[in-house]
Amino acid sequence: MGSTSLEHGTGAPGRASIQEKHLRTDKWWIQPLISVAVLLSFIVYATFRAFENKYYFAEPLISPFYSPCLAQNCADGASLLGRPIGGWWTISPALLILVFPLGFRMTCYYYRKTYYRSFWMSPPACAVAEPHSKYTGETRAPLIVQNSHRYFFFAGLVFNTILTIDGLLAFKNADGQWGHMSVGTLVLLANATFLWLYSLSCHSCRHAVGGRLRHFSKHPMRYKAWTFVSRLNAHHPKFAWVSLFGVALADVYVRMVASGQITNFYFF
Repeated sequence: MGSTSLEHGTGAPGRASIQEKHLRTDKWWIQPLISVAVLLSFIVYATFRAFENKYYFAEPLISPFYSPCLAQNCADGASLLGRPIGGWWTISPALLILVFPLGFRMTCYYYRKTYYRSFWMSPPACAVAEPHSKYTGETRAPLIVQNSHRYFFFAGLVFNTILTIDGLLAFKNADGQWGHMSVGTLVLLANATFLWLYSLSCHSCRHAVGGRLRHFSKHPMRYKAWTFVSRLNAHHPKFAWVSLFGVALADVYVRMVASGQITNFYFF
């Protein structure tokens, strides 16, 4: 005869009868609560900025939320790659590009763990039962979309390159002259650096660099690159949070400069 649920676990004969859902006495709920607060705050702020459609460019600084600015209604001087989108696009240019970095983060392996635990409580913490009656994994809609992460990873590299160019262009002053460095220059370069660390430490990056190889000895260059990425991969959660704060703070700084709240201080 097949075993029943009473023959195993806490309710089985000879086993302790425990009514509590878990036996943890520590404040296990603090970490998922903080994750919910931080992610919700970022989502609210990013949504506000995406629809605000102003204060995103102050020569030579551009917000990472609006770069590259591709629409016809971009602020003068903000279009690095021209304006290929026709005049029919009348809403915020940020909505043309945010889907890619957002898609990269939403499908990221680490962020999946974070919001699965924090928002869906699946499970909220180790040794704490989840409220869901069944588990289907990422094999059906909508979670099957998570398998697109590797494609968002490569798209993210393109945006990282563009944001790096934005940081280099910030070595100009407001009159377009090269050879000047401001606080904004450091802010944009720091943001690009954090995003590169987040991307290069990604699990998809590790697979792209060293995956599907039978013998590392026959591919010494890829092996060295894989070793480097593997070291970064150990710090992927840290880079995920640092880059999230970095991109938000970079946008805040550019907005304050563009709105006239502060002046972009030049070192030289």
